[in-house]
Amino acid sequence: MDVMGSHEPVLVAVSILIAVAASYTALDLAGRIPRARSVAKVGWLATAAIVLGGGIWAMHFVAMLALHLDAPVSYDIGLTILSFTIAVVVTGAALALSSRSKVSRRSVLAAGCFMGLGIVAMHYTGMAAMRLNGEVTNDWRFVAIATLVAIAASTAAVWLAFRHHSLRQRVAGSLALGIGISGMHYVAMFGTTLPVSSHEMIPDIDPGIDNIDIVIAVTAATFVILAAALMAAVHDRRSSRLMEREALLWREGEERYRTLYRRTPLPLHSLNAEGRIEQVSDSWLDLLGYGREEVVGRPLTDFMTVDSARRRTDEHWPQLLDTGELREAEYKLIARDGRVLDCILSAVAERDSEGRLTKTLCGLINVTERRQAEEALRQAQKLEAIGRLTGGIAHDFNNLLAVIVGNLELARKRAPDEPRLIALLDNTMQAAQRGAALTQRMLAFARRQDLNPEPVDVPELVLGMADLMRRSIGPSIQIETRFPLGLPRARVDSNQLELALLNLAVNARDAMPDGGTITIAAREEVIVADGEPDSEELPPNHYFCLSVTDTGTGMDDDTLNRAAEPFFTTKGVGKGTGLGLAMVHGLAAQSGGRLVLSSRPGKGTTASIYLPLAEAAAKKSVGSDAYSASAKVMEGGQARVLVVDDDPLVLSATSAMLEDLNYRVTEASSGKAALAVLDTGADFDVVLTDQAMPGMTGVQLAAAIRERRPNLPIILGTGYAELPQDANAGVLRLGKPFGREALHRAIDTATHRPPDNVVNLPSRIG
Repeated sequence: MDVMGSHEPVLVAVSILIAVAASYTALDLAGRIPRARSVAKVGWLATAAIVLGGGIWAMHFVAMLALHLDAPVSYDIGLTILSFTIAVVVTGAALALSSRSKVSRRSVLAAGCFMGLGIVAMHYTGMAAMRLNGEVTNDWRFVAIATLVAIAASTAAVWLAFRHHSLRQRVAGSLALGIGISGMHYVAMFGTTLPVSSHEMIPDIDPGIDNIDIVIAVTAATFVILAAALMAAVHDRRSSRLMEREALLWREGEERYRTLYRRTPLPLHSLNAEGRIEQVSDSWLDLLGYGREEVVGRPLTDFMTVDSARRRTDEHWPQLLDTGELREAEYKLIARDGRVLDCILSAVAERDSEGRLTKTLCGLINVTERRQAEEALRQAQKLEAIGRLTGGIAHDFNNLLAVIVGNLELARKRAPDEPRLIALLDNTMQAAQRGAALTQRMLAFARRQDLNPEPVDVPELVLGMADLMRRSIGPSIQIETRFPLGLPRARVDSNQLELALLNLAVNARDAMPDGGTITIAAREEVIVADGEPDSEELPPNHYFCLSVTDTGTGMDDDTLNRAAEPFFTTKGVGKGTGLGLAMVHGLAAQSGGRLVLSSRPGKGTTASIYLPLAEAAAKKSVGSDAYSASAKVMEGGQARVLVVDDDPLVLSATSAMLEDLNYRVTEASSGKAALAVLDTGADFDVVLTDQAMPGMTGVQLAAAIRERRPNLPIILGTGYAELPQDANAGVLRLGKPFGREALHRAIDTATHRPPDNVVNLPSRIG
């Protein structure tokens, strides 16, 4: 009997609906298998296999119920159960084969073939379970077509089961799978011929299950499918709520993390796998001065100097990829305003489960100020080393010059009245005095001296150091002086003022690389009670104002405000210490005045030093002329002098000058030798000793003499710019090199010092 055209349409539709519903539910359940843990994975796999296998089995028997057969039909219980088992087992096996972490096309095709053949086996097992009074025949051509349809539908089911897809794609796949499975059944039924016979059953076979039992079984299978669908829906709803809650918590956590990351006080940034910036903290943006939209998505090397970018690309990035971290790499970063910042960068790499780089977490430390301080310290150490070297050289030069000056004075006194010889001696003396002045300036550079303020004729001081300034600034700079007549004297340390002027001249030279003019001017200025903008911190009074003006590049407001700060400099590395203007500022402030700077970009700079005026009485201090007169009066004296010096040339020259002044001289070549002479009981009116001697310094000798003879005057002769810190306040200082008049003046002062309990009162006339 031909089965086509004898089906109940309603039951056909029901069979297709069961296949589609089972396919959808099974695909939904199978999609949970890869994400589940071991126990849950087995549960989802078993449920999906029962739903899909049971759905296929139910679809088959509902379709068989749709047949209109004239003969009564029953089903063999064993074969019916076997057909159900085949459907569930092959479906579960195919889903298990496809649920592994890595599924290839070959494994999907193998699972599809296995499931398809199993479904065909289930179909024909179910057909074999029919008990009819006659023989059922099948056309092999339709069997082959049904097998291909089953394999194609099964392969599609396996592929869809573990593929990420949307709800619409899942519904479409379920329709295709359900219709494909139903189609396989009806294609197979096209090639099936059922016998037409009487209503009697085959007598030699025990009665099986009838249509009512089949309906009950199909209903149970359908119930299982619906229950599984309901369970999946409940699980989906619960999972959806959990996912929403987790998504909310994740968004809140992400927002907190983003807020914390951005507002942290540390300069942080993160990079993606290509080295481009993903996130930056506000502190990072504040450090470099950029906006967030200007940096996100750009390579970090865009904000580095060329050398730093090269080291980052060639050395540090490969090291980070290899070891996973980078510690304290030093870079120079360029801020938005053009400033170059010294920064230290540390980074840690994050990788995925397969070891691929996903992002890099980085932190910066700005060490610009620390590097500047270190550089300033190095410069200061260099200056200290140069100062010590210069001081030692200057001391030796002063000893040599002391011999030269002393011998020249003696030679000048005893030379015959030959004009040519006198001129040569005078020229030699001037050269020696110029060398002595240069040595004193070297000592001023080398050591910081306590200020010794005195009335200073500033125009004369400037003119006296004109040669030194010209040699210091070079021939491309022209120096002009503007000093009005009748200027008062300023009260300041002359040596320190020379150093300050030289520093200002060198700064002016550096501001004029193409040459220019330096103008040194002076004026007397009165600060009134209401003050002036540039001098408002000075108390009202009369001041001496010395100014140095250049025609250089000038300074902007920010640079001008910081110009006098210690260690601040706009010069390149190794070209300045940033201490020059700070020294000038300190000198002016310590002297009772002030340093005032005024400048405009492109218009040059003016540095004005305000100094207090010298008192009128200071102008009447005893000068060299008075001492010269005293020297003439005291010549012929018979004071006894003990001279101590380890240099035989200096000792001989000093003794010769003293003998020429008619002093009685005893020589000692060391401190121990001098103490040995004193221990013999010899009387002396004064001791003249050198400071730098091996074994015992002049200060140590003076202390030993104080213990033996407290009232014996001591003169300390030294070629250094300042006395040692342990020098006794009562010790007179005689700077080397010295001449006859300076030597006689020092001895006269030491031997005629009034006792400590005598106070000189001014004489009153009338």
